[in-house]
Amino acid sequence: QTFEVEYVVAYQQCPDCTRVMAKNTWKAMVQIRQKVDHQRTFFYLEQLILRHNAHSDTINLKEVKGGLDFHFAQRSHAIKMVDFLSNVVPTRSKTSEQLISTDVHNNTSNYKFTYSVEIVPICKDDLVVLPRKLANSMGHIAPLVLCSRVSSSVQLLDFQTLKTADISAKVYWNSPGVASISTVRDLKEFYVMDVELLGPRNGRFALADITVQKMVDVGRNDDVIIVRSHLGNVLNFGDTVLGYDLTTANINDDTFAGMDPESLPSVVLVKKSYGDRRRKRRNRNWKLRHLAKEESELVAKKQEQDKLEADFEQFMRDLEEDPEYRHNINLYRNDNVDRHADDDIMQGESDPDDEEVPEIPLEELLEDLNLNDNGGDEMMP
Repeated sequence: QTFEVEYVVAYQQCPDCTRVMAKNTWKAMVQIRQKVDHQRTFFYLEQLILRHNAHSDTINLKEVKGGLDFHFAQRSHAIKMVDFLSNVVPTRSKTSEQLISTDVHNNTSNYKFTYSVEIVPICKDDLVVLPRKLANSMGHIAPLVLCSRVSSSVQLLDFQTLKTADISAKVYWNSPGVASISTVRDLKEFYVMDVELLGPRNGRFALADITVQKMVDVGRNDDVIIVRSHLGNVLNFGDTVLGYDLTTANINDDTFAGMDPESLPSVVLVKKSYGDRRRKRRNRNWKLRHLAKEESELVAKKQEQDKLEADFEQFMRDLEEDPEYRHNINLYRNDNVDRHADDDIMQGESDPDDEEVPEIPLEELLEDLNLNDNGGDEMMP
């Protein structure tokens, strides 16, 4: 007898791919959090992760309110991520485990591990207050300092003497008096009336006595403020500068309240501002790569969108203004930029002051090969 038999090939996934595609099958999760009201630190951390390909073993990445959740199929991959984070930003972490199932016959158990990583809540350009005892142990630095950089430690700058100091994650968590009392959201704009260099220099900083006036007072009165600052080689007459106005600031901190009011400066200058000269460029000649993240249901869509865009714009400006800040970040050429659509170009003429606006040189940019590797990363201008 003759029979006609039809075979159907049913393709199957390997066990690893099956776990990736199924839900709730992760073995370990790394939760990254920072108790601040902006996302600038996570934008910077995202670029470091992409540069070092630290997310290659991630099976799922979820964006949640206040941070990111990385899911891994193996516990060793999560431990590797925690070690990477501790090397690029100051953190502390704790581990918890949950029993999923157990086999009493084979004496085996199945666990899920969660690693909670908290980043030090101090960011670049923050105004930081230190306990007097800790400040003296760090080379008699002033108790009121600026955060100049955040890497594996928090780098502090005494804006009145140009002294620098580093605070490791261990020192920060063991020193309860250390706090960020003002952030970039509290910056005010001042007009530079005069700059008198005092001589001392430290790298790109130069000590100077700078005479400034509040922008709201320009043309209305003659109230000026003389400030000792580290921006002597950056500012000139007629420039605008961003700073913290301590005379009107509402700071609720016990360490700050215990300081001598006569020793406090009226204004702390932070960085040069470009005001109306700053290009509102949607057409930058460079762009960044972003992680493909899954949004959580808890993330507000409309309410947080404007705030998120403002934080990202500030992060892009920080990259343009500070070469050291972008040193460890991969920047890609944006070949789709419309070079004739810049907001500063009017009737074929450009603003001569626009030359002072910092830009990233082309030699620092990488070619965009449009390769969709690294777990489906996205390109964003």
